[in-house]
Amino acid sequence: MIRLSSVAVVAAGLTLSACAVLKSPDPIQTYRFGTVPAFGSVDQGSVPNCSRTGVNLRRMEFNTAARGDQLLTATGNETAYIGGARWVGQALTLFEEALQEGFASGAPCLRVTSGPLTRDGLSLSVDVRRFETVYSAPGAVPEVKVGVSVQLLRRGDRSILKDARFDVVQPADANRVGSIVAAYNAATADTIRQIVEWTVTEVASAPPSDD
Repeated sequence: MIRLSSVAVVAAGLTLSACAVLKSPDPIQTYRFGTVPAFGSVDQGSVPNCSRTGVNLRRMEFNTAARGDQLLTATGNETAYIGGARWVGQALTLFEEALQEGFASGAPCLRVTSGPLTRDGLSLSVDVRRFETVYSAPGAVPEVKVGVSVQLLRRGDRSILKDARFDVVQPADANRVGSIVAAYNAATADTIRQIVEWTVTEVASAPPSDD
């Protein structure tokens, strides 16, 4: 059974009897997500001057409640974190690393960077607005839901060339942490595949810069 710890914890004074035994904290198991399976890379011929096409990945935005190392759950209007389980690092960092790996393996024709901006070229804005385990009822088998908004911008004037929203729902096989983590991994991989394919398509059709 998964143990949930409430996001909002109300402190209460407790009186320990002389015979009370203090228990050691429950062990914390860490997990990771972001293993992006190989998917067909985009034909370089579909992007003009592919070897010189650069896209700057802007600093990623991430849902505040889910960006840390805890696994966020939602049941109706109530939210909680899964007790005894943590991501191996911040979810924001793991997602960003997975996205970079997705571009490296799925779109080698693009030169995706995260360094200082130059005036010309394109930049990609990624906002992970939803990243949570959703229960239809307490104890039910949950779904992992990931929602991401992206924008392709012209760096010179920061004009938005294209934008899109990707929403992925991945059911877990069971109400167990291992199954939920596997659902996160699958949902993340699907989301990243869509972002990479969308970016390559929109970069190919982007009008030339006036700079």
